[in-house]
Amino acid sequence: MGRSLIVEADGGSRGNPGPAGYGALVRDAVTGAVLAERARYLGIVSNNVAEYSGLVAGLEAARGIDSEARVLVRMDSKLVVEQMSGRWKIKHDDMRRLAAEAALVLPPSQVSYEWVPRADNSAADALANEAMDTGGTIARDYPDADTPAGSVERTRQDDDAHQDSGAASRSGEEEDRDAGRPGAAPAFDTPSRPSGARARFDGAEPLTVVLVRHGQTPLTVAGAYSGSSVPGPSLTARGRVQAAQAADLVYRIGRDRWTDLPRPTAIVASPMVRAQETARAVGRRLGLHVGTDDRFAEVHFGEWEGLTAPQIAERWDGHPERWLASGTEVAPGGESMADVGDRVWAGLQDLLARGTGRTVVVVGHAVQVRAAVGRAIEAPPSRWAGFRVPPGSVSILRLWADGATELTVVGCPSEP
Repeated sequence: MGRSLIVEADGGSRGNPGPAGYGALVRDAVTGAVLAERARYLGIVSNNVAEYSGLVAGLEAARGIDSEARVLVRMDSKLVVEQMSGRWKIKHDDMRRLAAEAALVLPPSQVSYEWVPRADNSAADALANEAMDTGGTIARDYPDADTPAGSVERTRQDDDAHQDSGAASRSGEEEDRDAGRPGAAPAFDTPSRPSGARARFDGAEPLTVVLVRHGQTPLTVAGAYSGSSVPGPSLTARGRVQAAQAADLVYRIGRDRWTDLPRPTAIVASPMVRAQETARAVGRRLGLHVGTDDRFAEVHFGEWEGLTAPQIAERWDGHPERWLASGTEVAPGGESMADVGDRVWAGLQDLLARGTGRTVVVVGHAVQVRAAVGRAIEAPPSRWAGFRVPPGSVSILRLWADGATELTVVGCPSEP
């Protein structure tokens, strides 16, 4: 027999029958690491059909990892668990067909079933909802997690040790001679620095901050000012798609995009609902918990909250123009962009103080991202309104302890 795997599967139907989807993931039974995720929008079907479809997808993913694996299936559907365990009869034709399909994926002797409470099946449920929200298909594999624990890092360490031992084999005299040779590269200027990246001559490591703006909301569509004085609104269906697309891009950082950067290891978000929803999409993709920091909230628009630009201009003649143009003008009962810059920068400095050489994802808002970028490049607040920050966009800042910064222009993965 091969390794031991756990399949967590779920399905849902909004209407039963109604718009439906399934979600499934495969974990290593020893480490708990997620090895694969599957989800799909199914159209109009029943809840039970969606649950069975998730089971089939999860078993197929497990078979793709190890066809000889012992598999424990965990689901919150007592119906599916009891029917697949042979204790209950299957009467519905579609369910009978899917149950037979599931039984053919792996030999029954390799698969066992366990019912779990819904709260213990939240990861599969989240994938099913993501599929229903986006109307799409998800197939994610995590080869690093599939590697025996620590072997990837050991390989990198061995490579580094090999390079270090090669350098150590040279005599100090040779190193001195190389250092003094005209045109010789300094020992700390490694060839791994990509073209266009900021050059450092002291080897100091920065903190990498990935700035993500939340996805679209109803007020985004309406062109209304949506600040931090109220918790809502939530993301639209389009906004949830944008959040998922941003999450996919963030996941690639340090893997196949911007490979010189550390992979994200922490997520912090604004307390606003739209930012929390976007951050949870990123967290699901990375397998990370989402923290909250009020300092990354959107600007407080005060009396302008929920109004469109024409409505504000009509009631406060000239004030909104001054607010944008100066960056220091305060919205009535609210904040200026410079005020936002002060609190956002304080939050970033706290992240920097907690350690460099790592990547933190900060999920927030348009003005909050503008303020972070503006402070980083030392642009005056009067210029911040000129930074375009679309919904679901991603920007990367690098902050050094000595005050040096770098901005990576990324853009918006949800836009053509």
